[in-house]
Amino acid sequence: MVEVVPSILSADFARLGEQIAAVEAAGARMLHVDVMDGHFVPNLTVGPPVVRSIRNVTRMILDVHFMLAEPERYIGPFVEAGADQISVHQETCPHLDRTLRLIQSEGARAGVVLNPATPVTMLEEVLELADFVLLMSVNPGFGAQQFIPRTLDKVRALDRRRRELGLRVPIEIDGGVHQHNIAEVVQAGVNWVVAGSAIFHSPDPGAAFSELQRLAREATAVRV
Repeated sequence: MVEVVPSILSADFARLGEQIAAVEAAGARMLHVDVMDGHFVPNLTVGPPVVRSIRNVTRMILDVHFMLAEPERYIGPFVEAGADQISVHQETCPHLDRTLRLIQSEGARAGVVLNPATPVTMLEEVLELADFVLLMSVNPGFGAQQFIPRTLDKVRALDRRRRELGLRVPIEIDGGVHQHNIAEVVQAGVNWVVAGSAIFHSPDPGAAFSELQRLAREATAVRV
């Protein structure tokens, strides 16, 4: 089943609890939390205390995306704070196999993230280990960017490869997805669609989520 995953990067942090409750009431089952360090990407966001606060107000799966130069240092604290799954960038992990196993040993699901310019072939040696793969469809660091269309070719290539290997590893996509392109994203093979500004920049985040989820599920009937 395709899932739309609201991203709090675009939420109003003065109303964060309220907006989280709105998308959860509308049926969201996962919540995307971007963690940026100002080194790997040119921005700073949240730490374990914010994740702990979110954990206290929702039962949704917390999908924590590390955009960190040294992700291994932070896995334990974020899992303790309530992260259900953590994804790390292939570009920041010289010992990617070890890092994924460390996440799993802490009791969370482990994902690998690829930047737009990183080919999916870089996943070949860990694809059977990872619990999910996140493909960035914008350059990481900021919200409300334009979708990079060539990402769909990467999605199709990864979808072919997982089918060749007989894997069911979910493909997640993050960046620039909205109501006008979500169908082609899903039709390419994406399972989890992260959406930030398309949901939280709307006057009614719950309604915006519901509309995206409807479009995504309708699109599953067609594959290209």
